[in-house]
Amino acid sequence: MEPALELENVSVRRNGEYILRSVTMTIRKGENVAVIGPNGSGKTTLIKLLRGDILPYYDEDKPSGIRIFGMDRWNIFDVRGRMGVVSMDLQSRFRPDTTSFEVICSGFFSSLDIFRNMEVTPEMASAARSAAVMMGVEDVLARPIENLSLGEMRRVLIARAMATSPDLLVLDEPMTGLDIVMKSKFRAMFDILMVRGVSIVMITHDLTDIPESMGRIIMIKDGEIYCDGRKEELLTDG
Repeated sequence: MEPALELENVSVRRNGEYILRSVTMTIRKGENVAVIGPNGSGKTTLIKLLRGDILPYYDEDKPSGIRIFGMDRWNIFDVRGRMGVVSMDLQSRFRPDTTSFEVICSGFFSSLDIFRNMEVTPEMASAARSAAVMMGVEDVLARPIENLSLGEMRRVLIARAMATSPDLLVLDEPMTGLDIVMKSKFRAMFDILMVRGVSIVMITHDLTDIPESMGRIIMIKDGEIYCDGRKEELLTDG
């Protein structure tokens, strides 16, 4: 299978301290992977790297690199049609009066709103509505996001990423703050998406968030990969 994400000897330093240290991993298109680790282990930094918000630490003695679908040089506009990144900090970055439909359509422009110089084509609008139906939020499209529940807002953000029909969906702590019942619904929803052929990488600190269909687990501890393998091998009752 084609590599979707490739990290080789990737490190991130802040104030002289390593946040990530020599991380090497490959996730192929079609794989469903959970990246787990406690808070402070480096998971959020990994998301920032994939979004292009930060750059890896350069070490001339240990060449490193990040490739997304084979591209060494990329930005969010290059990959938005192939990789959807859903980071929960997005929900606080939209204006409260932005409608759910506008949030979903903004994914086509990698923006935080629909501005005057942006044209939402009929094809985009149709894809946005289809993504809303897939996520079960078609009835809140006209509603300002300030009037959405937490679960509805999460679904709208995922629909935003799904509207461009990406090959890979990266979810950063998608169930944080949800109650037990809603978490169960989200796990079932992710299982359905994976059965439909959507490849998901889920980053979480909670083992109970991992859907049944997630086949591979990567554990991060203190900024390094602690172990990487099949779920049934790593997660045992013992």
